[in-house]
Amino acid sequence: MIDRRHIGHALPAFTVPVEAGRLRFFAKATDNVDPVYVDEAAARDADHPQLPVPPTFFFCLEMDQPNPAAMRELLGIDYRRLLHGEQHFRYHAMAYAGDSLRFEPWVADIYDKKGGALEFVRRETTVTNQHGALVAELTCVTVVRHG
Repeated sequence: MIDRRHIGHALPAFTVPVEAGRLRFFAKATDNVDPVYVDEAAARDADHPQLPVPPTFFFCLEMDQPNPAAMRELLGIDYRRLLHGEQHFRYHAMAYAGDSLRFEPWVADIYDKKGGALEFVRRETTVTNQHGALVAELTCVTVVRHG
């Protein structure tokens, strides 16, 4: 069983630069044909100062943390027993190419179901921009299978 004392534990914060090339690549990879995500002139015509960050791209940026295994290591979770359970995004402000986004993740909850056969870890992450403005709140639920 995962030790519940880790609920509330803050994982190391990190900052990620938002690069226009990655935004274009993500738009292409996800078959997003909206020119606002790939063409700076189209973005400006739509009243954006730069290419906007597509909504689910925050998940990709969060993967850029210095140690992607930090939570697993803290909780002693074997990655071979992991499942990605849920992903939620709450948006507060736009983010753009050229921004520097700070991610502050923490363990929000740990609980089990099916008599402990499944354990769930809910990680919350606050994302702010270089001006300290709240951009998004991310929620990721990881499922750990036992038995």
